[in-house]
Amino acid sequence: MKLTSTLTAIAASALLTAVAAAGEPPRFYSNTYPEHALKAMLKADETLMGPEAKLAAKTRELIALGVAAQVPCPYCVYVHDKKARASGASEAEIREAVATAAHVRHWSTVLNGMAYDIDDFKKEVDSLLPSN
Repeated sequence: MKLTSTLTAIAASALLTAVAAAGEPPRFYSNTYPEHALKAMLKADETLMGPEAKLAAKTRELIALGVAAQVPCPYCVYVHDKKARASGASEAEIREAVATAAHVRHWSTVLNGMAYDIDDFKKEVDSLLPSN
């Protein structure tokens, strides 16, 4: 069962890249991206999502989903939700990823809106979370 879920995760993460590598990028790539830059963008996708990627596919897709929800981008939310689920993310993990993104955005809004001194903030964080 572990092998099946691993293969599913690899397939989900590499789907767009594999299609593009075969010489046929999805229309939403080729119809929207500058033609002269498309090959480099596809290579970047392959590099970030390929076998040498340091993050597991599920982790990567949960991060991408949280970011997509904050941007907000309905296209990105749709694809990264599907890819996260295909990579084995549960409903609870998806909810937590999106809620975590919202929580980070909340504190960003508060601290930025109140113009909290960044140097004071860094000193306090460093005293609470010392570096290794």
